[in-house]
Amino acid sequence: MGGMADTQQAETTADAAAGATADKRTGRRTDRLAKQIRAFADAHGGSAEGQLAHIGRGRTRIALVGGDGAWGNLVADSFDSAKDAATRAGITLQDDFDGDLAARVRTGRYEWSRMAGIQVGGPANT
Repeated sequence: MGGMADTQQAETTADAAAGATADKRTGRRTDRLAKQIRAFADAHGGSAEGQLAHIGRGRTRIALVGGDGAWGNLVADSFDSAKDAATRAGITLQDDFDGDLAARVRTGRYEWSRMAGIQVGGPANT
């Protein structure tokens, strides 16, 4: 019976080590996201606001709007990771991507042509 307890202890230690490795990996990804968010803010007027949205399979989209109206998206492995990265980057998070936040988005010719598609002189749908 003593051998069984030793085996269970070894499995628990291995599980703990695997969990610690996963936590480190998640931490590095969150650090990377925070740096990317901060770089976006710095490149677009020195500030940014964001909104988090679940996109499926546990992943979360971070929609960003810079101080100059530029916008972009990043994807995090979890909602908690996305929120932590945004907090570390020092951006304000909004509950919804509408109203004032959406009004600040500035789009260029490329976005308008992509949104318009065939309706307004876009490529023919043949």
